Formats: sequence, structure tokens, C-alpha cells
Amino acid sequence: MSLRLRLLLIIGISLSVLWAAVAGWMFMDARQSLRDALDNRLAASARMVAGLVSQFPEPGDIAANSSKPLDVVARDGVACEVSLVRGEVTIETVARTAGSPDLTRATPGFGTHAYGNKRWRTYVLRQGNIQIATADSIEVREALVKELVLSAGLPFVVALFGTLVLLWIGITHGLAPVERIRLLLARRRPGDDSPLPKVKAPVELQPLLHTIQQLLERLQGAIVRERRFTDSAAHELRTPLTGIKTHIQVAKLASQRPEEGATLDAALVKADQGVQQLQNILQRLLELARLEGQPVEIEISDPFDAVYAAIEAVQPLYADATSRVIVQGAAYSRPVRVARPLLLAALQNLIDNAIRYAPADTSITIHIETQSNDTLQISVLDEGPGLDAEGRIQAVNRFWRGNIKIPGYGLGLSIVDAIARRHGGTLELLERDGPGLEARLVLPLALKTTAS
Repeated sequence: MSLRLRLLLIIGISLSVLWAAVAGWMFMDARQSLRDALDNRLAASARMVAGLVSQFPEPGDIAANSSKPLDVVARDGVACEVSLVRGEVTIETVARTAGSPDLTRATPGFGTHAYGNKRWRTYVLRQGNIQIATADSIEVREALVKELVLSAGLPFVVALFGTLVLLWIGITHGLAPVERIRLLLARRRPGDDSPLPKVKAPVELQPLLHTIQQLLERLQGAIVRERRFTDSAAHELRTPLTGIKTHIQVAKLASQRPEEGATLDAALVKADQGVQQLQNILQRLLELARLEGQPVEIEISDPFDAVYAAIEAVQPLYADATSRVIVQGAAYSRPVRVARPLLLAALQNLIDNAIRYAPADTSITIHIETQSNDTLQISVLDEGPGLDAEGRIQAVNRFWRGNIKIPGYGLGLSIVDAIARRHGGTLELLERDGPGLEARLVLPLALKTTAS
């Protein structure tokens, strides 16, 4: 069911019920007023006849001189009867409207009586020994009520139908902005990253437009991240895939020659190393994709504990990591608002990068310091070749490497930078006074209000 039809049904049914209740109330009130008016007419007619009878000779003389009741001309369908009351039992009719029922036994005042096959509304007035009774047919009254219903109900039905037509037109006009938005979205080309043009819409639809714009921006951001991921993966995976293919071909040729066993083993080892390299690249690319696409969950972790956990994590790659890495400022360590696995990944990449580029006989210093702006600074200092100003800017880009002769993927610092930015922190690469590079990771502290 369309929104337009649903609104028409809801508003139309509501108005119909409301109007029907009002019409019913008005009909009941009008019917009662009509009945009261007819009753008042009966009473007025009786009093008028009583005034006329008082001017005639004695009614007893009229009854004595006439063998049958006199005929009284009826007006507006009102039946009238004039009777002479003789004692408590005998009532003699003096005059009566032709065709009217016998009203001598009607009770004084208003009453409803059945005479023959008809029901009558009566009014009896007694003045001395004179009884005047007036009556009108209930059928006539009901006919008047039906005429009242038709005269009032037909305009009501026409007005209701006209209201529904106007409602349909008004709802169609009111939903026009929604239709314009629908057409605007339907005509939008896939991949169009331009913002929505301004649409003339009421205030109630502005939040919807804002939400649609935000959704389009998020979708466009997701598409950009997917393209960046696929482009980066295609660019970086091309070289190891080519190497793996070459080593597999060499192994295939060597397997056909029994004397080339050593060549076969070497080719398989190289292919295995290529597979491991592919696995590492894909793992880091997936880490970057998760960091860019998922919302941040506020967690608290201990940076001092994470530093030593990161040193242990790189121990299998660098046997002398424990002896080379020096940690300073343990007393200044405070909890930070970063999930422990992400903090561990960031520190592990920084330590791995420092050990990879620094000479084997030099030490790596990790300095922890609390800043005055509710942040914690973790600096990883090495004594390697360092980077120039342009290199320090480019180092956080994906797959950028300062020295291609040193093994690596160019993704470590990109991951650290993404983790820092997602948590409101920063990663800075600074030049040292002596040889080497300082990687400064700044993260927000977990204040007491946040921790609670």
C-alpha cells in the first residue's frame, strides 16, 4: 500500500468517524427539537381551541341540539376533539375532526396511544367540564424526521466525498518533495561522489536529506577504501606473485632432473618465503582496512605493559631485542584510551621499524612521558640513517619505503598512523640531534571520568 493511499485512509477514516459522530449528535438533537416543536404545536392547538370554545354557547346545549359530533376542520394534520365531561365516567364528544380517532379516553397531558393500526401522539387539556384533545400521527412525525435526515445527510455525504478528493490532492502535493528526492536518487549515477543538490523540502524532511547525505558519504568512503585496498594489494602483491611463479617453474624443471635436487629445494624454499611474504602483506592490509572501516570502541590499556609485550612479540624476529631495547619513564606511564591489541600492534610496528633500520650494535630507546594536555607521549628513538624532511612526510603513506634494500612492506607506519588518528592521537616522525629518527606516538589519557 502506498504512503499516499495510507494517509488518505487514515485521515479519511478519522474524519468520517468524527463527522459521523457529530452528525449523529446533531441528528439526535434535531429530532428531539422537532418532537418538542410538534408537541408544543399540539398544546398550542389545544389552547387555541379552548379559547374558541369559551366564546361559544354552553357545550351542553350544542350536544343536546346535535345527534352527532360536529365536524372540525383540521390544520397541518392535527386532529382535534372537543368533549363534554359528565361526572367521572361519562364523556360525550361535542366536536371532532373527520377521520380522527376517538380521543375521549386519552389521559390528560401528553401521551402516545395506538388507535387501530396507527400510533398517535396526543395532548389532552381540561378546562372545567370541557376536554379538548389534539393529536397527530406518529407516521407523519417519522416522515418529517426522515426528510430531515435526507436534507442534512446528503450534503454531509457530498461534503465528505469532496473532502476526500481535496485530501488526495493535498497529500499528493505534500508528498511531492519525497517524490523529488526519489527521482534525484534514482537518476544518480553509480560512483557519483558529488553531494546532493539542494532540494526544496519542508523542515520535517531536512533530517532525512541530511541522513541520506551522510549515508552517501559513508558509502563513498567505503568505496574509496575498497579501491585503495585493491589498488594497494594489486601493486604490492604483483612482485611476490611473480617471484613465486618463477620459483615454482624452476622447481618444476628441477624435478625432472635427478641431479638438480639442490636447485629444487632452493626453489621451494624461495617459493615458501614468497608465500609468507604474501601472507604478511595481506594481514597488514586487512588490519588497515579494519582500522579505516570500523567504529572505535573506547577501551583502556596500560602503555608500559604494552611496551614490554611488544618487545616480547618481536623477540622471534630479533633475538637481541630484549637487550637492545631500553625503556625509560615507567613512572610517568598512565592508562590511555586505546584498546590493548591496537596499542600493542602500534608499538610492535614502531619497535620493528627501529630495529630493522638501526645498526645491530646500537640500542633502541623507548621513552614514556605524560604531557600537560591530558595526553601520553611514547617516543621510539633509534640511531639509524634517519629520514629527510620529505621522507618523514612520505613515510606514513602505504608501501613507501626509505631503503628498498632493507626487507619490509611499507605498511608498518601506515598502521601506526591509522591507529593514532582513530583514537584522537598523532604520530610524528622527528629528526634527532644525532643520528637516527624519533617516532613520537601521542595518545589521549584515560581520565577518571572516562574510566568510570
